[in-house]
Amino acid sequence: MKLKTLAWTAAATAATAAAGGAATDPNSSWYRQLRKPDWQPPALAFPVVWTALYADLAVSSAAALDSSNGEDSGNRKTSGTGAGSQKPGGTARKQEIRAYRGALATNFVLNAAWSWLFWRSRRPWLAAAEAAVLAASSTDLVRRTYRLNQRAGVSLAPYAAWCGFATILSTAIARLNPGTGIQQK
Repeated sequence: MKLKTLAWTAAATAATAAAGGAATDPNSSWYRQLRKPDWQPPALAFPVVWTALYADLAVSSAAALDSSNGEDSGNRKTSGTGAGSQKPGGTARKQEIRAYRGALATNFVLNAAWSWLFWRSRRPWLAAAEAAVLAASSTDLVRRTYRLNQRAGVSLAPYAAWCGFATILSTAIARLNPGTGIQQK
């Protein structure tokens, strides 16, 4: 993969993390007062897991984007018939990359938005619904990544799995705290 592509995906991923992080406040009295499921991971798990997932997202996305240039495509076939038959620089491949960039940008926005809906808006149900959309977007991103670079797609699968887990956790918190909405700090 090209360093320029990795720098771009790393910067976009870091901006996403920073945007979400700006809204996150696990020490707020509002959050501390929320009831949480017994199976919620410890607070330290979240920054550790998200850091690893963001790094994976940056690298996997860069690998997928550079697969369009005929570079290492994770053993993807580039001749024959079927979905893998597109030539690396062909028109269909360029459209696939353009669509991938759009899906990646959408995923970044959804990723950062969850923190603003949960932490700042204090709307657990809305955040849970948004988390479900993020999980679907992440699953689609894994699919798209796999089409461009199989190894990168497999590598990105934990991101979609964690977003699915985040949906379940967000929903559990919303259920445990009915009527939770904007409250004074």
